[in-house]
Amino acid sequence: MTRAVEVEYDVVVLGAGPTGENVADRTRAAGLSTAVVESELVGGECSYWACIPSKALLRPALARADARRVPGLRRSVGGPLDTEAVLAHRDHFTGDWKDDGQVSWLESVGARIHRGHGRLDGPRRVTVTGPEGEHHVLTARHAVAVCTGTRAALPELPGLTGAKPWTSREATSSHRVPGSLAVIGGGVVATEMATAWQALGARVTVLVRGGGLLPRMEPFVGEHVAAALTEAGADIRTDTAVAAVVRDGGTGPLTVVLEGGDHIDADELLVATGRAPRTDDIGLESVGLEPGSWLPVDETLRVTGSDWLYAVGDVNHRALMTHQGKYQARVAGAAIAARARGTAPLETGPWGAHSATADHSAVPQVVFTDPEAAAVGLTLAEAQKQGRRVRAVDYDLGNVSGAGLYADGYRGHARMIVDEDRRTLLGATFVGPGVGELLHSATIAVTGEVPLDRLWHAVPSFPTISEVWLRLLETYRG
Repeated sequence: MTRAVEVEYDVVVLGAGPTGENVADRTRAAGLSTAVVESELVGGECSYWACIPSKALLRPALARADARRVPGLRRSVGGPLDTEAVLAHRDHFTGDWKDDGQVSWLESVGARIHRGHGRLDGPRRVTVTGPEGEHHVLTARHAVAVCTGTRAALPELPGLTGAKPWTSREATSSHRVPGSLAVIGGGVVATEMATAWQALGARVTVLVRGGGLLPRMEPFVGEHVAAALTEAGADIRTDTAVAAVVRDGGTGPLTVVLEGGDHIDADELLVATGRAPRTDDIGLESVGLEPGSWLPVDETLRVTGSDWLYAVGDVNHRALMTHQGKYQARVAGAAIAARARGTAPLETGPWGAHSATADHSAVPQVVFTDPEAAAVGLTLAEAQKQGRRVRAVDYDLGNVSGAGLYADGYRGHARMIVDEDRRTLLGATFVGPGVGELLHSATIAVTGEVPLDRLWHAVPSFPTISEVWLRLLETYRG
């Protein structure tokens, strides 16, 4: 039996997705030796099966949709998308599922990559089983950061496992367009992939247990997205529960059986009903934590009750988005470095250098459907639930000059949530073509707690869609 090789580092990072990469970048910048353990591709879920491939699939669909709304272009873009070119575009942005570029970047910052499956083995110890069965033991002088992310969570439905459904991974990496696609779910993955595959020629049916799409955003967002998907040819069924899935032998067409006896026939089934943490086989039991659980953390991203274990990104269940994971990585990296230097006290108050405050107050998100949806901060319902004295200010985006120039018949909506006691923004939501680029200004306003009286002097350029800010403020002032 080969003796395990033991190596000591200042920091050991489990997971080389964007979050783990950024933790390593920050700790290396602080002069701490850092090892990163990865069992799959360096770059993680986002680079190969989520953000990057999904947006590569969606960009041609959204560009064609926008062009069809512009006089003089409609006839030129009236035909189908070039499926082969779209999929090749997607493959290019994933590096054809090879991680050479990501490895080069991580090595360029001075991090050491250990390929294999990493498991905690007591405090500050990680065992790595390599692809050839070799073993390494990594010890951390200061910190171990769990950045293993999430996986698709499949519901318990009769016949589902044997039917071999698509999850987000298959939906973003498929090399063929199914003739028909059934989608279970109404969130971001469900709506984006319904948009992409419908545009590529699949007949899409979306089955939503609740009353509408994108339920975590303002209600009008889901209404706009559902209307556009329906116009594009998709069948959106709300208040619909699935009872079982039937697919003989796990191949060929399948049947989705609905509660009440109705059924849907499809070539493929995408299940997009939530995420689960990738913590079931990383040795949590060796440090007194429950395998498969989310890992609660303090504002510095340190696991509750520990002085050396950090959980950064999706695994802590604070804000399951790549950009938030990278933000948390910057905060965690700063906190790890400060503690390693013996800096005290840390800046852990709101908006401090060692506090992931934005996870609570200013989480931005763009959903790349047609129309796009973008939001930051609190919705009206969330603000009211917190007992805030707020006012929702609404404006029809189609009435903004820039929107009319952007597209004929532009349809969209904007809402800002005003804290009436402080006269600052608590949140903003936009839905409409191209609104993703409006979001960062809203994020700055919410994060900076900019008074509305000062925003009045932030003059939007004419004629742009961003002039909606002036219209919202005018509506608020009456």
